[in-house]
Amino acid sequence: MAFCIKCRDPHSRARRGELTTAHGTVQTPVFMPVGTQATVKAMAPNELRDMGAEIILGNTYHLNLRPGMDIMRAAGGLHRFMAWERAILTDSGGFQVFSLSKLGKKTTEGVHFQSHIDGTRLFMGPVESMAIQRDLGSDIAMVFDDCTAWPATWDEAQRSLDLTLRWAAICREQPRAPGQQVFGIVQGSVFPDLREKAVKALCELDFDGIALGGVSVGEPEAEMVKVLHTCAPLLPEDKPHYLMGVGTPRQLIIGVMNGIDMFDCVLPTRMGRNGSAYVPTGTLPIKAAVYKEDFTPIQDGCGCYACRHFTRAYIRHLLNTNEILGARLMTTHNLFFFLDLMRQAREHLEKGDFQPFAEEILRLYPEAMGKDDEE
Repeated sequence: MAFCIKCRDPHSRARRGELTTAHGTVQTPVFMPVGTQATVKAMAPNELRDMGAEIILGNTYHLNLRPGMDIMRAAGGLHRFMAWERAILTDSGGFQVFSLSKLGKKTTEGVHFQSHIDGTRLFMGPVESMAIQRDLGSDIAMVFDDCTAWPATWDEAQRSLDLTLRWAAICREQPRAPGQQVFGIVQGSVFPDLREKAVKALCELDFDGIALGGVSVGEPEAEMVKVLHTCAPLLPEDKPHYLMGVGTPRQLIIGVMNGIDMFDCVLPTRMGRNGSAYVPTGTLPIKAAVYKEDFTPIQDGCGCYACRHFTRAYIRHLLNTNEILGARLMTTHNLFFFLDLMRQAREHLEKGDFQPFAEEILRLYPEAMGKDDEE
């Protein structure tokens, strides 16, 4: 079996598992760094390996435009192209089509749109998305979905969901790369009956995993939590659960408590490049003058390369002089922080004391709106 559960938290839906892929086993719950353009911004593959990343994301839409599938096929697929030998999950391109919708026209077969790069007219539907992901050779391919905007009326969300389910059935029948798994995506906006309909339909299609989409598109955190509470009891126990585009440390822990196994978000890399560091008590604006003569690490006791070798004062200097190393060190720390948060969650699940750990994270991080754009 590709996914197995090692232990569970008796006080929540949290579980500790292992996901076997064609490029290695992934320990769950897991955070997946986002590598939209065949790179996690500012990071080399060896640095990601050293900090414990076991799976990263690539993006169908962007990689199809640049470098294109002719080059990708000639390179031998995405793993060889970017020299990453561990697992890769590819987003289907549905979110990008959603976010660039002003350039496109949707039909029941797919989306006609213009390239955001040069205006070239293009088409992507479920058949095309799966073919691209097959050429990329990702370990996990996502179905092509219609990402419902927020806010949406019930009628709008229903039409969007029906399209997503139509496309999911088509994706299910497409050829795959060797060992490639395919995950279905639950849409339905904030409407419980539509979310329930989506989960039921996707379970009948028997995908390798189930993702919750259409969150982190501008809705308040409370709405995201309602979606989790609606869907969590309905998700198949023997399949991995993926919460797309989420989120803050608080939201990751809320997700784990609701049985989510996989997360991705651009926040650690984007916030790092912009000068904000994640620490156990929140975030630090390292560019601020208060850190000018602060010769302590970003986070005491942190095992990342940045904290083991450099001070807040030095990293502040790099950021304020626009030195590339500043962005790299901040990204290193933030990614390590997110990966380590999930490592701690796994350890506490194994030890049987996950609940007090989760409660402490929720206390330290206040509720916040989440909106995830691509890198």
